[in-house]
Amino acid sequence: MSELLSWRSSSRTQGQGQCVEVGFANTAVWVRDSKNPPAGQLSVGMRQWVSFLSMLKGESCRN
Repeated sequence: MSELLSWRSSSRTQGQGQCVEVGFANTAVWVRDSKNPPAGQLSVGMRQWVSFLSMLKGESCRN
């Protein structure tokens, strides 16, 4: 995970610290719980991340 740039959370969290954070790297997106960052991270490929976001937005999944 040395390629990780920075962790981000949704602007809708309003600084409450109860959200999922994402970190964008060259080949993957990393996901972690903002309440417990040392608990671990999950990595997802870019194609899968885009597909996941499309499904959340109600768009059809093409992958």
